[in-house]
Amino acid sequence: MIKCEHPQYKTKPKYICKESDGCSERKSPGVQDEWMENGDVSLYDDTRAGVLMVFFRELKAADAGTYRCGVKVSDYTERFTEIQLSVRHDAKYPKRVTESVYLGGEVIITCQIPEKHKVHFCKEDDNHICQNISSSKVTEMSGSSERNEERVVTVSISNVSVRDAGVYWCGAETRDTDLTFISLNTQIQLNLIMPPVVRREGESAEIFCPYDSIYKSKLKSLCKGKCSTRDRNPLSETVREEKETKTDRLTLKDDVTAGVFTGTITALTAEDAGKYWCAVTLETELNYLHTHLMVIMNEELNLTKYEGDDVSIQCKHQDEDQKSFCKAHEASMCVKDGVSLEMIRDDRFSFSDEASAGVFTVNITDLREEDSGIYWCGDHVITKVHLNVSKDKNRNFSRIIIIIIIIYVCVILLLIPGFTLTLCKLRHKRRGRISTSDKSKKKNMMSSCADSRHDSLSDPGSAQINSNNELPTIPSDGLLYTAVSFQKHEESLSEATVRFSKNEIHSDYTSVSHR
Repeated sequence: MIKCEHPQYKTKPKYICKESDGCSERKSPGVQDEWMENGDVSLYDDTRAGVLMVFFRELKAADAGTYRCGVKVSDYTERFTEIQLSVRHDAKYPKRVTESVYLGGEVIITCQIPEKHKVHFCKEDDNHICQNISSSKVTEMSGSSERNEERVVTVSISNVSVRDAGVYWCGAETRDTDLTFISLNTQIQLNLIMPPVVRREGESAEIFCPYDSIYKSKLKSLCKGKCSTRDRNPLSETVREEKETKTDRLTLKDDVTAGVFTGTITALTAEDAGKYWCAVTLETELNYLHTHLMVIMNEELNLTKYEGDDVSIQCKHQDEDQKSFCKAHEASMCVKDGVSLEMIRDDRFSFSDEASAGVFTVNITDLREEDSGIYWCGDHVITKVHLNVSKDKNRNFSRIIIIIIIIYVCVILLLIPGFTLTLCKLRHKRRGRISTSDKSKKKNMMSSCADSRHDSLSDPGSAQINSNNELPTIPSDGLLYTAVSFQKHEESLSEATVRFSKNEIHSDYTSVSHR
């Protein structure tokens, strides 16, 4: 946008030409106080301010050069300002951004402009001429680019209305004597969103499209899907000024007094769900507002689980960009305030997509009681899911029994070493008493044996061992004897002998007699 000021020649005809062409082709509005197209530029001669505005769309390298922006003072006199226009290629520009905002809400738009330049923000009119925005609040933010050659600027529009929808441009403004140059490098498409329309399968839905009074005589239509592309899907013929058109299950009605046209769809099915655009036909079609029609299927999913269980939930979807899994009391909350799959940061949630089958699966592990509630899953075709997570009493009782058994076993295992140690100590003490008694008895026995041997020696006819001393009746681990020797007296005339059976390990004797 170039603005050439000629305040002293407000009503004189003005023009612009390219010097490199010898100014052979002068472009002028032809009429005053009205935008006129002349070739690839648009011109406006403002007689009130004495300014000629020249608007170049989609600059090309061939547009670069030296221009004269002048005014014809008389048949013999002209006055002009020389302008040098350079056009360079930059992969970053032009930037194209799309913003969406609810009616009555606020939108904040950011753009970058060179340092030491004034920001310029404008909106395209019906003729695609970018006009200044006086009602917008423009605020600058701190911050700059890596090379410190650009600064970030924010533009906020509050209390957004239907009239605010459209195409905006943001750029830098440079001013010199009698000349203003505006470079527009960021395009913003601002779309308005109506609250979502949520209905059940088989019901009817009304889609309301408010419009500005300047569009009351224009053709209006309702479109579903990607309406800004060639594969757009207008649902019916257009409607105009208090008329009504009806096609199959869709009815369009225009209420000029209220400034609203309405689309009514009856006997809703899953195929009716989706994104709808309100459109006004100007020179080209303007899709200025959209809303979401969500159809809740009559078939609901009821799931009952216990804490610690896992669950998998299958959800239908038609749109790759509109998958949703939301916990809320109402389905409409999932569009405006819902949580998209990418926003969930709980490690217990995981997702798998089967695009060919038109479903995606939500997996939740290690369920908790607070996971209970109503969930809505799908995209525009919504399935209501009732998830009830409760504590399992039987499972808890079994867990308690298992814990008691484990504790009991642990206690037993801890007591066994102590019990064993105590038993060993008792046996050791008992063995000590028995060992002392055995030693005493052994001594008496040896004494008795010695006496018997003495008697035998004094009486050669007798070879009897008198061993009335009893052996210990309580077995002892101690060693009592290493050998028992029976010797025949050399003077004895008896042939008596002592024999042991090969199978006998031990023998107890109270007496041994030669008979």
